[in-house]
Amino acid sequence: MNHHRCCGGRQLRHSMGRSQQPHGEVHVKSRPLAAVAVIIGGLAVLAVGLALSISVGAADIHLSTVWQALFHFQSSQNAQRVVVDIRLPRALGAAIVGASLAVAGAIMQGISRNPLADSGLLGLNAGAAVALAFCFAFFPKIPFIELIFFCFAGSGLSALLVFGFGSMAKGGLTPLKLTLAGAAVSALLTALSEGIALYFHLSQDLAFWMLGGVAGTNWTQLKVLFPFACAGILVALFLSKSISVLSLGESVAKGLGQRTLLVKIISLIAVLVLAGSSVSVVGSVVFIGLIIPHVARFLVGASYSWIIPCSAVLGSILLVYADTAARLVNPPYETPVGALIALIGAPFFLYLARGKKVGL
Repeated sequence: MNHHRCCGGRQLRHSMGRSQQPHGEVHVKSRPLAAVAVIIGGLAVLAVGLALSISVGAADIHLSTVWQALFHFQSSQNAQRVVVDIRLPRALGAAIVGASLAVAGAIMQGISRNPLADSGLLGLNAGAAVALAFCFAFFPKIPFIELIFFCFAGSGLSALLVFGFGSMAKGGLTPLKLTLAGAAVSALLTALSEGIALYFHLSQDLAFWMLGGVAGTNWTQLKVLFPFACAGILVALFLSKSISVLSLGESVAKGLGQRTLLVKIISLIAVLVLAGSSVSVVGSVVFIGLIIPHVARFLVGASYSWIIPCSAVLGSILLVYADTAARLVNPPYETPVGALIALIGAPFFLYLARGKKVGL
């Protein structure tokens, strides 16, 4: 016991001595100039990606037509109507969802100190998918705003199951046990979703959400999705300094007077909002929340004040370009965007699972 206290004290003194700031704050190593460059450069790359996403598809549309549709819209022009009614909401939906999933993953990795944390891998997406299946089976005409709240509830139930099962294991909740519990709960809930789909003959309706994709995103969905995404990301930015401290270890955070339980609860609510609203629009797209925070951390350092905004930008870029590529792989058919991202994410997950040292 004394040895544990002694080690904990040394850990706390080491962390504070290395990076203590006035008023009990901790300065975590970061690269602000690199972060600003990532954000500005990333927004430029995102703008190019949005233009490509709007102009490329089953029928290519010239950029001049896109410009006319955006700033001098004429409803009599079919190409302009395709841009405004179909391509633009799809591109913006990909950007918003990509940012939401990436920020959700960054939050989860920070508060759990688990490099494998991701809303999809830890079962939150599967929980939202069960809620979708339930709604399609029993409330087929449910408004989209209510559908999102059902997704929140499904994600919350999944989170309770994952953390509950992970904590029941001998030795308490560890990153590996959390990941294994997430995989088990995801498998259970996915099977439940498929069972509901088969029994109520919803397989075709749910196939889109199971595979993941932004095709069919419309303005009505965006009007509901946008405020939830903004709220979740703003909460994440507000808590970013607390998440940075918590990522150093709970003993360090408590030693600095942080209310760790409150930070975790609010952070988890933000994750549920971001993941649940995203799944209600694009279905189950995994690995964005796993890959992007690690890339952001590599580029800008360990401060979540920079990791979170950079993750939002990079997550938007990944999903917008992946959605564009999905339309080009086998035209005029579309490849599920979730499958393309999984081609990148699965090897990345295996790399991390092999025990590489990844600082959080």
